[in-house]
Amino acid sequence: MAAVLGGLLALAAIGSAVGGNGKDHSTSQRTSATPAGRSAVVASSTSAAAVPAAPAAPMPAPVQASQPAAPRAPMPNVVCMNLQDAQDTIQAAGVFFSRSKDATGKGRMQVRDRNWIVVAQAPAPGSLIGEGEAVLSVVKIGEPSSCG
Repeated sequence: MAAVLGGLLALAAIGSAVGGNGKDHSTSQRTSATPAGRSAVVASSTSAAAVPAAPAAPMPAPVQASQPAAPRAPMPNVVCMNLQDAQDTIQAAGVFFSRSKDATGKGRMQVRDRNWIVVAQAPAPGSLIGEGEAVLSVVKIGEPSSCG
């Protein structure tokens, strides 16, 4: 009901703005009653003379802010660690985002990190890495691997 009343109120405001009597009416305000005894102020401009918009100022050239260098840290050796311990070790080195993938090629998701063992890593230990650059190849604990 309130939406219908609001729509009618908007139509009335538009109708009075469009169907003027040719006189210049500056911006006016009306107060009308709405449901629950509330009042609303409706502002409308019924000026007969259109005021052209000021020309837009040219946009300034974008400023190239220099990005701070992403922190890099030496990749620790995490082969044969469970995935959670490997991630913790990489984080302790200062890199907080590493990736893992199923080394069997089956595309399995590593939901419980402690159930997986790292069988390969990229890059090699000692290489400098940044966020997301460490990739750990894993198999489920108990599956055949070089870790025994």
